[in-house]
Amino acid sequence: MENAEQKKKILIVDDSELNRSLLSDMLLSEFDILEAENGKEAIALLHNNEDRIALVLLDVVMPIMDGFETLELMNKNGWVKSIPVIMISAEIHPEYVDRAFDLGAQDFINRPFDEKIVRRRVVNTLMLFAKQKELLHLAANQILEKEKGNAVMIEILSNIVEFRNGESGLHVLHIKAFTDLILRKLLTKTEKYALLKKDIPLICNASALHDIGKISIPEEILNKPGSLTNEEYELMKTHSMEGARILENISMREDDSLIKYAYQICRWHHERYDGKGYPDGLIKDEIPIAAQVVSLADVYDALTSKRVYKRAYTHEESLKMILDGECGKFNPLLIECLMEISDSLKEALNNFSSKHEIHHEVRQIVDQIMEKNDLDISDRSLRLLEIERMKYQFFAGLSHEIQFEYTEIPEVIELSEWGANYLNLPQTILNPREHRFGTEIFKISDFEQLLDKLKKTTPKEPLVEEVYRMNIRGVQRWEKVIARSLWKDIENAEFIGAIGKIVDFHEEMEKINQLEKMATHDSLTQLLNQQVAKTRISSILSQEGEKRYLLLFFDIDHFKQINDTYGHLFGDEILRHVANTLINGTRSEDILARMGGDEFMVFMPYKVEKEPQVKRIFNLLCSTYKDYEISVSMGVASVEDCNRDYEVLFKMADDTMYEVKREGGGAYRFYKEKK
Repeated sequence: MENAEQKKKILIVDDSELNRSLLSDMLLSEFDILEAENGKEAIALLHNNEDRIALVLLDVVMPIMDGFETLELMNKNGWVKSIPVIMISAEIHPEYVDRAFDLGAQDFINRPFDEKIVRRRVVNTLMLFAKQKELLHLAANQILEKEKGNAVMIEILSNIVEFRNGESGLHVLHIKAFTDLILRKLLTKTEKYALLKKDIPLICNASALHDIGKISIPEEILNKPGSLTNEEYELMKTHSMEGARILENISMREDDSLIKYAYQICRWHHERYDGKGYPDGLIKDEIPIAAQVVSLADVYDALTSKRVYKRAYTHEESLKMILDGECGKFNPLLIECLMEISDSLKEALNNFSSKHEIHHEVRQIVDQIMEKNDLDISDRSLRLLEIERMKYQFFAGLSHEIQFEYTEIPEVIELSEWGANYLNLPQTILNPREHRFGTEIFKISDFEQLLDKLKKTTPKEPLVEEVYRMNIRGVQRWEKVIARSLWKDIENAEFIGAIGKIVDFHEEMEKINQLEKMATHDSLTQLLNQQVAKTRISSILSQEGEKRYLLLFFDIDHFKQINDTYGHLFGDEILRHVANTLINGTRSEDILARMGGDEFMVFMPYKVEKEPQVKRIFNLLCSTYKDYEISVSMGVASVEDCNRDYEVLFKMADDTMYEVKREGGGAYRFYKEKK
């Protein structure tokens, strides 16, 4: 048996002692548990146990410091990179989920807790995080050691982006050449910027990555003929920050000079000397000199190159437009350099225009890389750039849907995390035709038909939309599959897989569910009504088993006085508050019901001791709502005392509850057989 010293530590952060206790009970057999009742306590524990905490379960709504504030501080301290966080909330609001994931959370669990799901999500997150760190370490070592300072590989990477963006692949070579000329001239004119000759190749190589963030911009905006709308322009402007973010994520090489220069260039090559650029509005020499030089080289090349929205200006026209400030204001010293190297710039421009051998060679290398099957991690990264860009566009704006990626060789289905959890399937499914995904979720014939239709698409018409009757969570229902085929080689149309999503086709199911809920649940509190609760509990009791159960029956003390003093609307608020307290403080397997008026019931399994669970729920219910102190009278009976008969069980709890009320209320008591 694993001893305590070998167990991983999990920090549970929740202002509810009951919630912490429930989660602790679920995880204690496999993990050491630390607890904090608010974000402030959690941060203190993280400071002292950073190297020992493997995962944080973090509630959203807490006093003093809530979950989001805690997550922001974890980001600031860099802990999110090494400690995965699973957020917890009673209700999954879309804005909560979006903000949590934006701040670096790995997963989101809602209450009431299901023990199997909580344990699986925790274990899966820890395993995934460990694999991600291992892969990142391996990829970073291979990519950065193999390609550090390698201009050809960087050039290939940039050209993949350029080719897919519809721009000439020569753009990358132009920027490098123009940057080199400007930097060499700058070194002869000033020592102000602490540049050395050895920095020039690094900056030139880094310049090739200046627009890598464009992989996040939709192709229809990148290649749009004519002017962009204000909204499109704002989206286009995000590419500088996206590029910087890509480079910033290479954390283990954050001190590498090449990465530093590439980051500066990606983020700030659209800043302007007068502070009117973006994204940060830097002014004058607040802008790193590498970014200033690449910015000027980029503008000169943009003017002298043909684009879908403009003709190519001559060398002379371009210099005049830059001098006249038509492209924004630049460092006067760099303008001097530009004018002094005018002839060299023109010569370089003419050479590139007349010689396409380099461009052709690089394109050949890119094509070869795209065609290779036995790629290592570094090379494979290059091939996946285009697929990742298409995936980004396709999945943009989607959330909480069953999303999938299909690869033909080897045949694999990769489900989104949410989709895998929703279907109770692994995220990676090998041989899906033989797996439950392709034989039970889909009908076998339907899955085969979908794959056949995808293979018959073309790169120009890659979309497939089909409706199938599918088995989703044990329910047969009509679903719509929207998928986009992926192609390794556009010219030869070699199919490699697809990406897609499965969505509800009809809204009738939701209407039916609403009608069913109206028939089975109390409309005010959303708890089960008395009859449905009785039926479900009787069914459980009729089954032989070793599980032990408790029935807690209680009402709210002095409830008539609440209605008479504060009004029935306030009384309804109290009832809803009590119901929400039960929902948030119990497990999904517990049965909760409003029995009528101010009477409620909880039917729950227990393992060994009765007292702790009952005491926790009782203390939770005896709370303050809008300055009103709520108290309850509770009777508790256990199944072993009633020979598994619901009517007897209920009467024991009911009689015990009224004994408590006759003695003044505000307490709980277990049933004792009268002698």
